[in-house]
Amino acid sequence: MWPDRRLLELLGIDVPIVQAPMAGANRSEMAIAVSNAGGLGSIPCALLDTDAIESECAQFRAQSSRPFNLNFFCHAPPVADAAVDADWRATLASYYAELGLDASAPLPNVDRAPFDDAACALVERLRPPVVSFHFGLPDPELLARVRATGATILSSATSVAEARWLAARGCNAVIAQGAEAGGHRGMFLGTDISTQAGTLALVPQIADAVDVPVIAAGGIADGRGIAAALALGASGAQIGTAYLFTPEATISRLHRRALDEAADNTALTNVFTGRPARSVVNRIMREVGPLAGAAPAFPLAAAALMPLRAATERHDRSDFTSLWSGQAAALGRNMGAAQLTNLLAREALERLESLR
Repeated sequence: MWPDRRLLELLGIDVPIVQAPMAGANRSEMAIAVSNAGGLGSIPCALLDTDAIESECAQFRAQSSRPFNLNFFCHAPPVADAAVDADWRATLASYYAELGLDASAPLPNVDRAPFDDAACALVERLRPPVVSFHFGLPDPELLARVRATGATILSSATSVAEARWLAARGCNAVIAQGAEAGGHRGMFLGTDISTQAGTLALVPQIADAVDVPVIAAGGIADGRGIAAALALGASGAQIGTAYLFTPEATISRLHRRALDEAADNTALTNVFTGRPARSVVNRIMREVGPLAGAAPAFPLAAAALMPLRAATERHDRSDFTSLWSGQAAALGRNMGAAQLTNLLAREALERLESLR
């Protein structure tokens, strides 16, 4: 019934829906629900240590025999710069004073290690059916080891050049991430986010440029969006923000409230981590960003914000909290992840049928 079955056959799924791996916002519970409903559930690993990843995989396999995806970041590790760090602390000093915090105190550790030998060894041991990457691909040697496990390999592209780069290095499918998407930009060949195309323009260009299946991502939250992506040449859609409204999402109450109250007010910002990502606009974005030249490189900017975030969240405020969201959050619906997956597939098929 689906017009393009390449992604279904590649991933072994029934409906062309990939649940976006959202670090800090979902774990295996959501992935289980989506995979059991016929889509591809994803477990984000960027914020998990080895034991936690093994535990999440074990939980998935105890409750589902369906395919699933493990997602990893593969950014270049940043080089600490004392001058940049001092400048960033100075930028935030007034907030520390306002909240009665010691601006000179040691900062928390920010642990977002890129895909490395230890992570690769874990993949070799766990042998997930699908492995996806954000911010490009790991070193060729590591990528070859992942491929040798038999895993299907996916990665995100924010431009045609990035899509061609991924396909040339053996990606089995390319995720075309448009500017509307929530969370971090997957860009890796450039840094100018002002050039990032929207999903509507990006998907057909990437579909024309590569021979592998294309997965559309960004601003897709209902069946209309999926049908549009398929009409533009995609073989499927990756959906993230719509799943934040499900009970399986692990986001905070403050994050849920922001999605309900300000879903149409998002912007790209680097103040939370040092790398551009789309979030619901809050105080720190308005007053320091949304794009701050003083922010240290990813992920170092997060360290100085962590004490501010903790202090304000205790008072039911999200002034310094990252509230990741795409531009289609206003289309979000409160229901379980399995129910949402079924509904999205049904809506998409009905829309496609109506266009025939």
